[in-house]
Amino acid sequence: MKNITHYFLRHISIAASAALLLFLTGCGPSGNAGKTSSGKTASAPAPATGRAIEVTANDTMKFSLTEIRAKPGEALSITLKNVGTMPKFSMGHNFIVLGLGLDATTFINDAAQAVKTDYVPVKYKSRILASTKLLGPGESDTITFKAPASPGRYPFVCSFPGHFQVGMKGDLIVE
Repeated sequence: MKNITHYFLRHISIAASAALLLFLTGCGPSGNAGKTSSGKTASAPAPATGRAIEVTANDTMKFSLTEIRAKPGEALSITLKNVGTMPKFSMGHNFIVLGLGLDATTFINDAAQAVKTDYVPVKYKSRILASTKLLGPGESDTITFKAPASPGRYPFVCSFPGHFQVGMKGDLIVE
């Protein structure tokens, strides 16, 4: 009986260690940790503060807002909060505001291949107005940037694979 108990405990310990390692790998800091925004165009430096807007993301792959209205050049401070419970490696969320003329579908298709950069393709960095880091459950990140001077609709998306396709998107409407 002692040998069976030892065998059982050993295998449970190994399984628990593997599960913990998988969890920590998925929820660790991303390469963007500590950054408030990334990919801003050189002509629009980030302001120190802006109109505060909170957006939540959850396990149903939806943003709490699908439309944000702003005046040309208005400073915005958008905080994304992941209120879901699923691990980042299977249900991470980010918030990326695309520049005018950058097709959201093309961006998303390329983003699916950009695992090492948290699903933000490096080739589009200069065409992204702002982006949060990829967030796990209970995490949040704030981006502060100026709305473009040109009126128009600027898409925002979650670039985690499959999320855009089920509706995790919206528009920054500058008017």
